[in-house]
Amino acid sequence: MITAIVVLFQILGFLSSIHAVMTARTAQGAIAWGVSLNTFPYVAVPAYWVLGRRNFQGYIEAFHVRQAEVEQFRTTMQERIAPYAVETLERIPNYEAMKRLSHTPFLNGNDVTLLVDGDATFDSIIGGLAKAENYALVQFYIIHDDGLGRRLKAALIDCANRGVKVFVLFDEVGSAGLPKAYLTELEAAGIQQSEFNTTQGAHNRFQLNFRNHRKNVVVDGKVTWIGGHNVGDEYLGLDPKVGHWRDTHVRIEGPAAQVAQAMFLADWYWATRTIPDLSWEPVPAASGTDVKTMVLAISPTDIIETAQLFFVHALNAARDRIWIATPYFVPDEAVMAALRLAALRGVDVRIIVPEKGDNPLVDLATRWFANELSDVGITFLRYTDGFPHQKVLLVDNDISSVGSPNFDNRSFRLQFEINAIMVDEDFGRQLEAMLENDMAHAIPWDPTDLDDAPFTRRLAVSVARLTAPVL
Repeated sequence: MITAIVVLFQILGFLSSIHAVMTARTAQGAIAWGVSLNTFPYVAVPAYWVLGRRNFQGYIEAFHVRQAEVEQFRTTMQERIAPYAVETLERIPNYEAMKRLSHTPFLNGNDVTLLVDGDATFDSIIGGLAKAENYALVQFYIIHDDGLGRRLKAALIDCANRGVKVFVLFDEVGSAGLPKAYLTELEAAGIQQSEFNTTQGAHNRFQLNFRNHRKNVVVDGKVTWIGGHNVGDEYLGLDPKVGHWRDTHVRIEGPAAQVAQAMFLADWYWATRTIPDLSWEPVPAASGTDVKTMVLAISPTDIIETAQLFFVHALNAARDRIWIATPYFVPDEAVMAALRLAALRGVDVRIIVPEKGDNPLVDLATRWFANELSDVGITFLRYTDGFPHQKVLLVDNDISSVGSPNFDNRSFRLQFEINAIMVDEDFGRQLEAMLENDMAHAIPWDPTDLDDAPFTRRLAVSVARLTAPVL
């Protein structure tokens, strides 16, 4: 019996490795799975069929069922944001490619507010919900039933009591601990809520690896909040084990909120197969501020590598500076090449990572990638004042990116993400000041210290690097 099981797993491992070689998006992924499936099939085979899938199944097909309606709202949105479209943008090389990548252009008429850390972010979000007149769309990867989670719940119930339609979407894995009683209270108030339902459909039962990592709140189609925060007391720095939680969000008022709304609608439709009645009339910011803004969708349903191409494009546009803050730095070869080329051009490249991360395997892999980039003059800094969870990029003085994607394979290829990109010098100066303050709470890190580390440490780092495609 044992012999039969061993032989079965060896056969399954070999067949699965063939599948991995033929379907993996990257050569690194094919190698990582191919080696593990043939070496440790008892562990790797189940893992592969849960974690190794290349494409999110069924998402596009779901829209074909109601294609006429879906196309109608897409066409309506595109037509109505057209007057705000930035047709030419000298600051972005090959701007036409950028527009095709995102499916929408940069838009004029936006006011963007930088929100540093949890108190500022959730005071702004909950204050915005208090002003909602028609509807509120709320999407987070994680929602906890704790102090902040209950504060959000009270704000949503208040909206519903005022006659505002409320829709709440959350990831079922990220929010696995959310009790049914929490959702029951929302339902009792007339709030529509749903998990993302990743595994719905006959072919998707093991589709656990594709998570909806977006953090996106939209009020009345006029204002959106996008960034790195989830809903939980730790995001306010109240977890004594973590301490200060360093994170960044942005509040965007203006036509760009319509694009964030379209992303929510697409996710909501996948989860529930319903299409809420929303306003598709863009409204420029009341302040008259004009920050050119693009809201970029990143998804495992993309035919092309949207996240990778965006970051490579942004890095290649740099003339003087690239500053990156990310909790997980596990880039792919294309991003590594863009960073190397930037440094060789004399660009000031600085990358802020945690002093102590929350994922030991990622920390080990980060050491390998940092070491690989250490020979071209890139500066690495390790943030020491708590956990830096923000996902921020500043290119030169005017190109800024704030959103949910990390610099890793999961965000590039396996998760639904949302990113706000601004081209504006005033906003760039705000981001610069924020990152300079972060650097004041960071220590320089020479990743070549790995060269003198004990053999066991170097081996662990090298092995961790092999897992990068599935991290």
